[in-house]
Amino acid sequence: MLKVGLTGGIGAGKSEVSRLLVECGAVLIDADRIAREVVAPGTPGLAAVVEAFGPGVLTGDGALDRPKLGSIVFADPDKLAVLNSIVHPLVGARSRELEEAAAADAVVVHDVPLLTENGLAPLYDLVVVVDASAATQLDRLVRLRGMTEEDARARMAAQATREKRLEIADIVIDNDVPIERLRARVREVWSELVRRAQE
Repeated sequence: MLKVGLTGGIGAGKSEVSRLLVECGAVLIDADRIAREVVAPGTPGLAAVVEAFGPGVLTGDGALDRPKLGSIVFADPDKLAVLNSIVHPLVGARSRELEEAAAADAVVVHDVPLLTENGLAPLYDLVVVVDASAATQLDRLVRLRGMTEEDARARMAAQATREKRLEIADIVIDNDVPIERLRARVREVWSELVRRAQE
């Protein structure tokens, strides 16, 4: 089994790359999706978040109000640290379960947005970074996700710098390119990952 950490700044196009890797045959473990599952209504994770941040972070139907919680934690590093201390251990445990269920010769891609920030590179056989310029990230966040420019810049600033991400990269996928070029690059990377998995 080859354990790959996949990361990139918000708006860099990591989700598109992970989708293309799955098309090639990768087993995807998506930390963001797991992070949503572990704070779903009725979970101990959600109860811990409400205990830490109060019932104001819930929607009318008892689900986590992610935008409201985001506006609290992204403005305050201490509150973000509290949230991470609740969610990260739960995500880690679930990720390990999913990895253990994969085939012995699988290429398992862990899609981890905060891999750089949390010093997680040593957990993987290699790290793939999806890279895009800050201008591209900002444009995608405003145009495609409907964020305000101010909110988008705050989210980008809360993450590691582009330079820090590139420092830990074993493989870089440039996503300042048209989709056809991205697809071709992902196929190249996939061939390399399969070769390493077979070693």
